[in-house]
Amino acid sequence: MAADRGLVSEKDATYYAGWPGATIRRWAHEGRIQRYGSGRGQVRYNVFELNKAERDEWTRELISPGETPPLSEVANAA
Repeated sequence: MAADRGLVSEKDATYYAGWPGATIRRWAHEGRIQRYGSGRGQVRYNVFELNKAERDEWTRELISPGETPPLSEVANAA
């Protein structure tokens, strides 16, 4: 079920986006991305809502993090 929605752990989301876990959690709180599940180690994020970080082709070292997702229309109305 998780594979069809592109859900990943916080650790995987931080690697993909190139931002710390605290930033990923803040984006979810602000409504920029959706959070699925609750509890330590059980939260998942949709990787398709995140912008991919630029990494070195050979070393995978972070060159620049992905762009910040925009605020959703629901979050803007609040």
